Amino acid sequence: MQAFIMTRIHVGDYDAWRPMFDQDKPRAREKAKVQRVFRDADDPNHVFIFLEFPSLEDAQEAKRRLVDSRVLDRFEDKHGPNVLEEAPR
Repeated sequence: MQAFIMTRIHVGDYDAWRPMFDQDKPRAREKAKVQRVFRDADDPNHVFIFLEFPSLEDAQEAKRRLVDSRVLDRFEDKHGPNVLEEAPR
């Protein structure tokens, strides 16, 4: 069953942050089927990252890599990464 990671961060300067994100140094996104970055319409430096993985295990491994890499530690205003499963109807 597919799983997702959602993360919200305030990056300070989107144009400076985006190249670092695209490098994916922790290799957290290498198994992601879908990668989307959203920006708040009122604050373009407020970023929401949405990743879709083929399995819960892949999403949990990606989260572990992100946390272990400490790349998110530089952001004071953040939420996540959270591993999510779709709720049944």
